[in-house]
Amino acid sequence: MINTVFAEDQAQDPADYALKVKVGWVNGLNRLYFYLEAYDDYWDFEDPGLDQDIFELVVDADLSGGNFIDASNPNRDRLSRQELYFKGHGGHAQNYHIFTPAKDKDWAMIWGNTPWIKDYPYMQVVYDHQLEPGDSGTLKMEFYITPFDHASHEGFDRSVVSQLKENELIGLSWLTIEYDGTGKKETFRNLAHDIRMIRDASYLCAFRLMPLEKKFQKAIDAQWGFAELNREDRIIQFIDHSSGEVERWHWDFGDGTSSTEQYPKHCYDKAGNWTVILKVAGPGGVSVRSKAWDVVTK
Repeated sequence: MINTVFAEDQAQDPADYALKVKVGWVNGLNRLYFYLEAYDDYWDFEDPGLDQDIFELVVDADLSGGNFIDASNPNRDRLSRQELYFKGHGGHAQNYHIFTPAKDKDWAMIWGNTPWIKDYPYMQVVYDHQLEPGDSGTLKMEFYITPFDHASHEGFDRSVVSQLKENELIGLSWLTIEYDGTGKKETFRNLAHDIRMIRDASYLCAFRLMPLEKKFQKAIDAQWGFAELNREDRIIQFIDHSSGEVERWHWDFGDGTSSTEQYPKHCYDKAGNWTVILKVAGPGGVSVRSKAWDVVTK
């Protein structure tokens, strides 16, 4: 990262501040996971407001781009800034001021009209440090966020969670705001190398959602789901989600019947809580996945 405000193009000095960031995702969960490990020669986190060391993260998961704060809204000549704040500040892209670390306050400030997105289950954080204000040393932290294509100040029910899919691009960047004593803002280092990323998602970096590397993947892994087609007639559609090269399937429906189809449809003849087992086989070996009482018929 380079300093984008106080001394432009000045490279990060690891003796003053050094940051490592790892980003991951899990297909189907629509969350981004972060691991931070940072060294600072002076950790500043006593201020109850914003004047402290901050990791500022911006995400635009659907790569929609454009301004997302009230002051830059193109309709500011039609509506007041206060009205625009509730209509769109943080709506299609989100800016998180994450306190490193938080002391006697919430772990983040959401720059916009949706403070609820920092609450569980949409976000969660854990810190690992033995630091006191003014110390030098290393801070470790892990957190996840849930990005939104549209985040509404009215809450989750009026919002749209971003659907994270393999091989798609997302907009993402971060910067560090470093203080070394009360009111002494020392650096403003930015991954995107453009300060406009804090208010305009068009200036974010493009990150690709990559699959898990093959060396970490199982050669074969049984996974499955189901859909209830008819509750009254107890008809269940079973869906194979297994990974790897699969050549054979064996379903045990828990009622004494079975199937070797990949996507079998099964009718239970009575009510019950069923333990269903899928066994798959292929060149990579054999894998089994059971689910106890996920499938219930009445």
